[in-house]
Amino acid sequence: MKVRLHEKYLKDVVPKLMKENDYKSVMQVPKLSKISINIGVGEATQNSKLIEAAIGDLTIITGRKPKVTKAKKSISNFKLRKGVTIGCMVTLRREAMYEFYDRLVNVAIPRIRDFRGISPKSFDGRGNFNLGLKEQLIFPEIEYDKIDKIRGMNISISTTAKTDDEARQLLTEMGFPFRS
Repeated sequence: MKVRLHEKYLKDVVPKLMKENDYKSVMQVPKLSKISINIGVGEATQNSKLIEAAIGDLTIITGRKPKVTKAKKSISNFKLRKGVTIGCMVTLRREAMYEFYDRLVNVAIPRIRDFRGISPKSFDGRGNFNLGLKEQLIFPEIEYDKIDKIRGMNISISTTAKTDDEARQLLTEMGFPFRS
């Protein structure tokens, strides 16, 4: 039977982080709180079918129905009007979050071309990590023949860590492949 990532976190990661950081309570140990995946489709202003393809890709990758995002302001240089659909996003929590994280770390990221590790510089100062992917093809659920266009996506991993060092330590213990 496959050991779930959340159970591995509780069994292996929590005791190690408690010992290394001198936490007095298990509740002080940082943990993942949510993962947000966002695909921006700027060309959707001209062709509304592109957003449907992005929604389909994100649904296949996450197993959840994405929320459509709309422009907040009008920007004439981009031919963008307020309220026009420009992307889609999914927020994962609990079991779905751990399942996606496991697939991201163990299956998708190693499939990146010329992969040498993820840069550890993308923390925001409050313990959250942002990762930009150039193509959705690294996920094995996406069939190469059925995509119309290669799209990138932003993956934002939110943790309960207070500092970037705590978050980096947490993600490293959970198997995230940072460049050394």
